[in-house]
Amino acid sequence: DLHSFPTRRSSDLRFKTFREECIKECDNILKWWEKNTLDEENGGFIGQVDFDMTKHPEADKAIVLNARILWTFTSAYRVFKKPEYFELACRSCEYIIKNFINKKYNGVFWTLDKTGKPKISRNQIFGLAFVSCVLAEFYRITKKKDVLDLAMLLFDSVEKHALDSKYNGYIEAFGEDWSNLEDMRLSPADKNEPKTINTHLHILMGYTSLYRVLKEEKVKKALKNIIEVFLNKIIDTERGATTLFFALDWTHKSDNDIYGIDVETSWILWDAVNVLGDEEIIKKTKPIVLKMVEHSLKCAFDKDGGLMSSGKDEKVTDTDKGWWAQTEIVIALLNAYQLTHEEKYLENALLTWDFIKKYVIDHKDGEWHARVSKDEHKPYTNEVKAGAWKCPYHNSRMCMEVAERVNSILAEKILNRYKI
Repeated sequence: DLHSFPTRRSSDLRFKTFREECIKECDNILKWWEKNTLDEENGGFIGQVDFDMTKHPEADKAIVLNARILWTFTSAYRVFKKPEYFELACRSCEYIIKNFINKKYNGVFWTLDKTGKPKISRNQIFGLAFVSCVLAEFYRITKKKDVLDLAMLLFDSVEKHALDSKYNGYIEAFGEDWSNLEDMRLSPADKNEPKTINTHLHILMGYTSLYRVLKEEKVKKALKNIIEVFLNKIIDTERGATTLFFALDWTHKSDNDIYGIDVETSWILWDAVNVLGDEEIIKKTKPIVLKMVEHSLKCAFDKDGGLMSSGKDEKVTDTDKGWWAQTEIVIALLNAYQLTHEEKYLENALLTWDFIKKYVIDHKDGEWHARVSKDEHKPYTNEVKAGAWKCPYHNSRMCMEVAERVNSILAEKILNRYKI
């Protein structure tokens, strides 16, 4: 249809512009971290940079931050093939293996002091699962078998110590020697419950990454099991939302929706079921994934394109808009567009990207503001630019997902155009 050519060209141009802007922003993010967080005295990366760009080389080094730095530069090299990304991935991987891996107990230290000595040595399963994930991703770009072996060692530790043989799912945390703990919380903001969506989500990511590179039967079995835990225990499939905290027997211990977690779960779960490759599970999961996106759009997607933080269904109680939640709704919307070809998902993804560009990216000092207010869009100056939980991970991941997904969308459009 020759009359549709200008429309097609305009649509394709929007996709390409979206992709190019995200590629540029990803490079901006990674350059900021290279410029501002390298620890030249003690190795690795410093633990904190404040809102006003004050650096804290004396800050503790958290495994969450360091593992997410490794994931970021590893994945950026895989997608964009820039040698400087590869070097920083190697720097990060070396530091983690040398300092964070607890070789005595086959675990991972949660926090180190600035010199690299263990400070909090507990085995938080969130940390083990994510380190396993990022080591598997590093293996994708290097094919270093010893790195994959280490990822599998951590996988075995999680399966041996944390898998609940009675009720299924995974226990939140243990002592350094795998003894039981009374306080298992990831952070003081969390409830002290033995099972959480946050840890299960990182196990899901870890096992997906492992099975993507190593098609071993025990990894497949574990991946299928964690997927079924999400479908049967964690996701309320009637509402399209997740539960945050659970007792051992899966009794719900929270009555709150974190909308960003819901949309993040939607696309990560979809990736997991496709890596697993079980057609029956894929068919079952698709409508659930879409319902989760619809739930967050209906309940917390503001007219400016920003996703609000938390509440219960449409009763939003925290209207602030965190940087990480904006990235997850963009990816989830693109994923929903790829599944349905419904333009509303693309339009909303572009609307959120405009919101990010206007209000979340710090165009003065670089990186992104951690959180902005609902209507005035003012950043919170008490939030850090870099810290244990403020990493280059969510925002760079969104940029990479956009780059890869837009390429796939454009390729599909061309194939359909030529009826191949």
